[in-house]
Amino acid sequence: MPFSLIPFALLVIPLMEIAVFVVVGGQIGVLATLALVVVTAIGGSILLRIQGFGLVNRIQADMNAGRVPARELVHGVMILVAGVLLLTPGFVTDAAGFALFVPFIRDTVWGFARSRIRVVTPHDTGTPRGSDRGDGGPTIDLSEDDYARDPDPDSPWGEDEPPARR
Repeated sequence: MPFSLIPFALLVIPLMEIAVFVVVGGQIGVLATLALVVVTAIGGSILLRIQGFGLVNRIQADMNAGRVPARELVHGVMILVAGVLLLTPGFVTDAAGFALFVPFIRDTVWGFARSRIRVVTPHDTGTPRGSDRGDGGPTIDLSEDDYARDPDPDSPWGEDEPPARR
């Protein structure tokens, strides 16, 4: 989100929350509105606990299998944001928080973000394939023992004199 939108969001979201509080409070009453806010906060914390533990188990399984748990880490961030939104009093933030608890919506957000995120593994050089390596073939790392500059006796280029320039 560009920084110019952050002050706008900090102004618009509370105004939307106030408007929804007034409308809901006028329909069901003040005490019922406050009770609904408390119930959504409690429900959000329960959902956060259940889905958070399940997510930690999936991350551990991926790590044990030698895979990078990129999807699960992004889902974890979205579940954390959902928990914060549900603990924030308000119906607009509660709706956004409950939406982030739905796996389909998290997968949709992950699909959108995946094309914009580059995950670098410990064995990754950080350069895209083929960008600096000519044909993009494998890199062969030689140690000093694997590579030696011994003169080849069958070579037409002798040690005595350099080749003539034409």
